Amino acid sequence: MGRWEPDAAGRLRTAALELFEEVGFDQATVAEISERAGVTSRTFFRYFADKQEVLFAGSENLGIEMAAALTAAPADASARRALDAALDQAASLLTSRADFARRRHAVVSSNPALRERETMKMDRLTETLAAALRDRGVADPLAIMTAHVGVAAFRVAFDAWAQDPAIDLRTAMAANLAALSPATG
Repeated sequence: MGRWEPDAAGRLRTAALELFEEVGFDQATVAEISERAGVTSRTFFRYFADKQEVLFAGSENLGIEMAAALTAAPADASARRALDAALDQAASLLTSRADFARRRHAVVSSNPALRERETMKMDRLTETLAAALRDRGVADPLAIMTAHVGVAAFRVAFDAWAQDPAIDLRTAMAANLAALSPATG
């Protein structure tokens, strides 16, 4: 594939995921990823700061989309109902690219450094959702607690969904939140 082919970033993501699955994250090199994608290593670094980021680039879009859905919830919606809208948006985004999301999850789950990066990204997602809740007039500590609960419900559901295609992501997230209701009154 020539360097002039479109979507170099997409090709790099695909090549990286394939190599990580084949030989492991630590064993795959930027040079190998670049070669498989039909670009140079220099091109790789135009798109991604490091080898880890090839799996995480664009993850901020999830937070942006979730915050937008939360913000767009009816003005009279409770913090919990606004959070439901954000989680529904996350489910839509992830199920639209289920194969990649599941494969990526398997690679991330198998590597401590990638799990650490994932945790950092989830912390940023929590901060993004808390800020969106504050923008809706939800004061702390409720805004930050709601964001943490939402991200926890998301992560537990996503982990299950990524491992079992029979699980519906929306239903799993809703069930996780509902399970908290009796515990929190």
